[in-house]
Amino acid sequence: MTDFTMKTDTDGVAVITWDVQGKSMNVMTLEAWPLLDGLIDEALADDAVKGIVITSGKDTFAGGMDLNVIAKMKESAGDNPAKGLFDGLMESHAILRKIERAGMDPKTNKGGKPIAAALPGTALGIGLEIPLACHRIFAADNPKAKIGLPEIMVGIFPGMGGTTRLSRKLGAMGASPLLLEGKLNDPQKAKAAGVVDEVVPADELLAAAKAWVLSGPAIVKPWDEKGYKMPGGTPYHPAGFMTFVGASAMVNGKTQGAFPAAKALLSAVYEGALVPFDTALKIEARWFTNVLMNPSSSAMIRSLFINKEALEKGANRPVVADQKVQKVGVIGAGMMGAGIALVSALAGIQVVLIDSTQEAADKGKAYTTAHLDKGIARKKTTPEKKDAVLGLINATTDYAALAGCDLIVEAVFEDVGVKAEVTKKVQAVVGPDCIFATNTSTLPITELAKASNDADKFIGIHFFSPVDKMLLVEIIKGKQTGDVAVAKALDFVRQIRKTPIVVNDERFFYANRCIIPYINEGIRMVKEGVEPALIENAAKLLGMPLGPLQLVDETSVDLGVKIAKATRAAMGDDYPDGEVDEVLFWMFDQKRLGRKSNSGFYSYDDKGKRTGLWEGLTAQYPVADDQPELTTVQHRLMFAQVLEAVRALEENVLEDIREGDVGAILGWGFAPWSGGPFSWLDIIGAPYAAERCDQLTAEFGARFTTPALLREMADKNQEFYKRFAAAAKAA
Repeated sequence: MTDFTMKTDTDGVAVITWDVQGKSMNVMTLEAWPLLDGLIDEALADDAVKGIVITSGKDTFAGGMDLNVIAKMKESAGDNPAKGLFDGLMESHAILRKIERAGMDPKTNKGGKPIAAALPGTALGIGLEIPLACHRIFAADNPKAKIGLPEIMVGIFPGMGGTTRLSRKLGAMGASPLLLEGKLNDPQKAKAAGVVDEVVPADELLAAAKAWVLSGPAIVKPWDEKGYKMPGGTPYHPAGFMTFVGASAMVNGKTQGAFPAAKALLSAVYEGALVPFDTALKIEARWFTNVLMNPSSSAMIRSLFINKEALEKGANRPVVADQKVQKVGVIGAGMMGAGIALVSALAGIQVVLIDSTQEAADKGKAYTTAHLDKGIARKKTTPEKKDAVLGLINATTDYAALAGCDLIVEAVFEDVGVKAEVTKKVQAVVGPDCIFATNTSTLPITELAKASNDADKFIGIHFFSPVDKMLLVEIIKGKQTGDVAVAKALDFVRQIRKTPIVVNDERFFYANRCIIPYINEGIRMVKEGVEPALIENAAKLLGMPLGPLQLVDETSVDLGVKIAKATRAAMGDDYPDGEVDEVLFWMFDQKRLGRKSNSGFYSYDDKGKRTGLWEGLTAQYPVADDQPELTTVQHRLMFAQVLEAVRALEENVLEDIREGDVGAILGWGFAPWSGGPFSWLDIIGAPYAAERCDQLTAEFGARFTTPALLREMADKNQEFYKRFAAAAKAA
């Protein structure tokens, strides 16, 4: 294994180069740690070596720890996993501490060899924690490079000394955006924040690091000096006290206590600030062990990194030739169509944006103009880039402009007749190999495909609004959709840098199938007399980004009414949501349509800001004297979604549980800490889930009936990620 190699130049500088073979970016593995440790020992023991530079053989430094390894650290830590994890972490801390102390006398801080880090590009996670242990960090002036500690985004925190070193280097306040928000900076901003020490031209990077090493610099870290004081103050310092009070309020305000890693990170910083540095590292390791022992961390890593990445790389793509999109036609320049045109043009795809009037088409193109103007104002893009992107969009009413398109994305009004008319107009112009995709959230793809000349080349692509911000795209296969159409849709989604899931054609597909019961359960509780604030806050304490009532306001009450009417017409006597409709239709009659009308379940001021739940709601549906337990409300909201996910798997709407988990988190924000519906069921266990369903069914109705699949798994005490391991092989 040659992840790390070392060469000592005639000037006496040992250059340790990190270069993982077969990987586009360096990632740290458990096997690589001893290699780095051995080279550090060798360099420190060699009298000919005056100092060390740690750099990369790639144009980036490192992407972090291999998260596949982190996800499995607990199960590979032996019979006493907590002790095994802690001991392993402390071994890694010892290596980094050896770099930091660099042979200095422990009592006098004399001697030692300077060690610099030279970062040619992106440095994330352990790729920044190693440099933080070095005595000086040099970064190449590469504006595309990202430097930071993003661990919090996947359910862990920087546990290899990054939390302790960064908070002591910058102070708790200065470190908080990087630690608690996972903020990434380019090299210049990283220097301004105090994360890196010097930014130099890329071709001078190694020379600058060497020159510093040979300059005889002082290398004792501030926290190893006598009299060290933490920037901004420790928790018992007047200034530091206010910092930590504010940080605690911020963390709990943003996470509602649902994300264990954020609380653990803040605890590690707080407790670590009260003790000497080496003790602080032990505290950090203990809290990191605590997080790794929590099933939330492995579930989040699995869904938000491993599974997400697998889906983006085409885990479920049919084996057909490359279907990269060259020219896309977008029919309908409303909010959805305009967003699709924007992300397509940003990906370098030629776009024909069509609407019934030139004014409407131009308005759709103007959405891209406004987006790019904001980017220019924030210095995230340039006027030249804006001109190039806008030059890719042809806004027109002329269907003849669609000639040569290899993909059409129709995004017109949600009406079968209107969509059928558009389909025929398009197919009169495009060639026989062009794939036709309809953007719909509810209409059956198989039914819409009847208007097509070739159902084999007809597919659904469900974008979420706003298109440019939402990460998920739901691809829906009709009964006759062919492999080429699926591959074309997947390749297109990859081009526009979104995450795809592929589902089969049934009512509401997957995302809406699960989110509508969540909304309905919230509204049903209003009818029952449950305090609306209890409903909303119960959801947020679960980690849901929006309570069900706020979600209705954001998506609009009239859309809910439309979906309810269509569903009732389709289901007839089997329609289960009459009580929900009573509340929803009453709101509609009151002309309280949600945010769009500045009035809904919430009240709003003149600027559209929510001011609180609408008092008229409880006037119409009085709050009952006896209120349910918080857990009961939460279980109703969670199981309403989760049981639909299980039924979708049973009915083959979902073909892969990875898509169910990733789609839930990215599509509607399902409790990210849980890893998704199937991960959550694995956390609580199928036997308990089935037992709780039986209780909810007895108390609240048949909608909570345990699906046959879940009942079977409960009887056998099975887990989804073990039973369906073949389908979820990347997990």
